[in-house]
Amino acid sequence: MNRIWITVLLAALPALSQTGFPFTDETLHYTINWPSGLSLGEAVLTAHKTASGWTLDASADAGIPGFSISDRFTAAATSNLCSLQLVREVSHGGRKSREKTTFDQQKGTAQRVTTYPEGGGITDFDTHACARDAVTFVYFARKEMGQGRVAPAETVYLGAAYTVKIEYTGAVTIKSGDKPAVTDHVNVFIKGPKANLAIEVFFARDAARTPLEIRIPLTAGAFNMELVR
Repeated sequence: MNRIWITVLLAALPALSQTGFPFTDETLHYTINWPSGLSLGEAVLTAHKTASGWTLDASADAGIPGFSISDRFTAAATSNLCSLQLVREVSHGGRKSREKTTFDQQKGTAQRVTTYPEGGGITDFDTHACARDAVTFVYFARKEMGQGRVAPAETVYLGAAYTVKIEYTGAVTIKSGDKPAVTDHVNVFIKGPKANLAIEVFFARDAARTPLEIRIPLTAGAFNMELVR
C-alpha cells in the first residue's frame, strides 16, 4: 500500500509545482512605460478559480499631466473559457462609462447594457459558439500557447465586436527583471470599429505562458507593459 501512495505522490509532483493560470489563482503586476522608460502608471491582471469557471480582472491606471486613464474590466467565464459576463468601467480624462455584457452561450446571443451614463441603452446581438470577451480571450490565448498551439482567429467582444488574429514569430530574447529571458513572441492584429492595430506580446516559456512584456502602439505613441517581478 505504501508503494502505491508513493507512486501517486511522485506522479502528482509536476502538477503541484505548476503555478499561475490555468493551474492556480494568479495576480500579475505590470508597469506601463514609454519606450524611454518613463513610467505612466500600472496595470494588474488577476485570475481567480471559481466553482463554475474563472473570474478574470484587468485594470489599468495611467496618465500624463492633464489626462488620466482608469480602466476596470471584470469577466466571468466557464472552465472552457467561454464568456458569461463582462463588466467594463472606463474613465478617460473627463469621459466615463460603465456597461455590462451578458452572454447566453446556449442561444448564441449576448446583451450589452450601458448603465452609465444613464439612458445609454440596451443592445442585443448574435455571437458565435463559445464567444469570448477581450479579457477572457487573453487567458484563452495563454492556455493555447501552453499546449503548443496558437489561438485561432476569432471575433472578440469589448463593447463592439473585433476580429483578432495571432501570428507566432518565434523565440525572442528580451530583458525581464534585469535578466535576459527567452520568450515566445507573437503579433496580435486587432480590427474593429474603434481599432486597427498590431500588438506585440512576449510570453515566458513557463507552463503558465506568463506575458512578460506587451508593446502597444497608440496615436500618442507606443508604450510598453512590463511584468514586475
